[in-house]
Amino acid sequence: MSKKEFNLPMVEDHQPVSCCAGEESAHKYGQASEAGWVVGQIETVAGPVHRIATTLGGRDRLGSIKTRWGLGRMSYTIPPGLYGVGNPDHSSPVLVSANYKLSFDSLRRELSGLDLWVLVLDTKGVNVWCAAGKRTFGTEEVVRMVKATRLPELVSHRLLILPQLSAPGVSAFKVRNRCGFKVIFGPVRAADLPAFLKAGNRAEPAMRRTHFGLLDRLVLTPVELSALAKPLAVFTLFLFLLNLFSLLVSGGPVSPAPLIGQTLSDLFPFLVAMLIGAVFVPALLPYIPGRAFSWKGLLLGLIWAATYRGLFDPAAGWLQTASYFLLIPAIAAFLGMNFTGSSTYTSLSGVVKEMKFALPLIITAAALGLIALVAAYFV
Repeated sequence: MSKKEFNLPMVEDHQPVSCCAGEESAHKYGQASEAGWVVGQIETVAGPVHRIATTLGGRDRLGSIKTRWGLGRMSYTIPPGLYGVGNPDHSSPVLVSANYKLSFDSLRRELSGLDLWVLVLDTKGVNVWCAAGKRTFGTEEVVRMVKATRLPELVSHRLLILPQLSAPGVSAFKVRNRCGFKVIFGPVRAADLPAFLKAGNRAEPAMRRTHFGLLDRLVLTPVELSALAKPLAVFTLFLFLLNLFSLLVSGGPVSPAPLIGQTLSDLFPFLVAMLIGAVFVPALLPYIPGRAFSWKGLLLGLIWAATYRGLFDPAAGWLQTASYFLLIPAIAAFLGMNFTGSSTYTSLSGVVKEMKFALPLIITAAALGLIALVAAYFV
């Protein structure tokens, strides 16, 4: 460790940043203080450490909402380093977290009334579970941050409490061999941490179980919807041009209002298909038959295609009907399969296996559906 890494650069309010922060992080620390989640500092033998708030302010909640909708999601981070809650001392527990601010906020809001340290790893702005899979929340990073923050000088014990969902990325044996700290895994949910600590770092069986109920699934759907903005705009323009060219070819009058109205009418069944894959599949996930997420989307897509053809467009020709039964299920299946990255009961090998089988079929169905859709406008 070079001396430069232990410099304590000053920020605008003349408060020195933590000993593990580089010059690039100094400005972010100043912003953190202004945002309200840093509420002071703790003097330690390794330098000043920021004390963090355990209540979320308006800016924290606004940031959470924006992140849920995919706005600034990849840059919603805090500087990695050591933080304090309450008035920690040499015997206080050390919790380990990710530098994705949504994860960090979920942790600190459960720590009211406690005195402890929080070691934040540089997970590149990725949440604990995903970072463990990517190994950014991993053995190397834990060891690096223990040394970078001079943690052995601050605490008399040699114990780190990591989130249970970080276990796939961390080798407790290697951490202990390389930095002398024993790793234990805390509960799945931060809300159970106070009870876990009070019980002497012992987790009840219920604390080891993940939950993926309706609200857990629905809270993930806004980011799925936000990702559809650009594809939806492109597809809307595509339908608009199809209607325009169809009118020009037929020699009919071109009027903006009817043209836009017809485009929106044509868009409706495919817009619902997007909602099916991004919202209804996650919401109804446990109740739709089958295991593959793409199959669940396909099934709901077929039901909607048949419903739309029968109730809303009973006079559709065979090409238009073919476009419904090819494109709608393909859209719903793809978006349903996309939700595998948010589920608690999928595995990497299972997802890869499903994609190898489902993706070629989805692409083929979508391509044929587009051909049928274009042909239906001119035949």
